[in-house]
Amino acid sequence: QVQLVESGGGVVEAGGSLGLSCESSESTFSRYAVAWFRQPPGKEREFVAAINWSGASNDYSDSAKGRFSISRDNGKKKVYLQMNSLKPEDTAVYYCAARKAPPRRDSSFYDNWGRGTQVTVSS
Repeated sequence: QVQLVESGGGVVEAGGSLGLSCESSESTFSRYAVAWFRQPPGKEREFVAAINWSGASNDYSDSAKGRFSISRDNGKKKVYLQMNSLKPEDTAVYYCAARKAPPRRDSSFYDNWGRGTQVTVSS
């Protein structure tokens, strides 16, 4: 089991920015694809963004495209999610997840999860 710890959540006004981090202590973390998911209050968990093991390939949901950016630093065993132009509908608990295979948008393909970090965007 790969341990993942998210950080960087908080409260921000609409139009603002936040940067999330997902950190692992796993020595082979560089071999894992990582994705960010979010769960808005009262809703299902949804895909946000994903990045492959090298960082050369990424994928975004329609709602994230153009506003969010996913990146990674394998030397630091971290994956980042930079969120700009935030909207109240971005309010959710954000989770990172990892798998030792190409990234997928379906959360059921991931067996390593962090505990989440709360992002609240006020209007």
